[in-house]
Amino acid sequence: MELKEKQRAVVDALEDIKGYDIVVYNTAALPTMFERVVIASGDSNRQVKALADHVQQKLTALGARVYGVEGAKTAEWVLVDLGDVVVHVMHPTVRSFYNLEEIWGGREVKLKAPPAKKKPVARKKKAKPKPKPRGKAPRRRARR
Repeated sequence: MELKEKQRAVVDALEDIKGYDIVVYNTAALPTMFERVVIASGDSNRQVKALADHVQQKLTALGARVYGVEGAKTAEWVLVDLGDVVVHVMHPTVRSFYNLEEIWGGREVKLKAPPAKKKPVARKKKAKPKPKPRGKAPRRRARR
């Protein structure tokens, strides 16, 4: 799986479970063992764990290898190691305390929007004609 496909799949997986403040940093120029750092936030420990689990499931289904996961028990900060991409999913208070953006920041990767899915065109249904009453119509009296 190519790097661009992997980072797009990670961001999509995070957006599926309503992760927010998602940023992707290019760390290829730094002396690290990975090329991208993805940082995202979740509102609660349960959501942070769900975000990390969903990233693992989605990327495993796409054929990527998950090398390790740290912090899943407490779920305040879960790190998912995908080899050339490392994903940090954090509770907002933990994220502001550790301020990883300052450490890994520098060159943020601008992701292209995924191709728009075409929605089927809703066609208007033809109105059914009203059924005619059966039998004879009541006679009307002429007014005098």
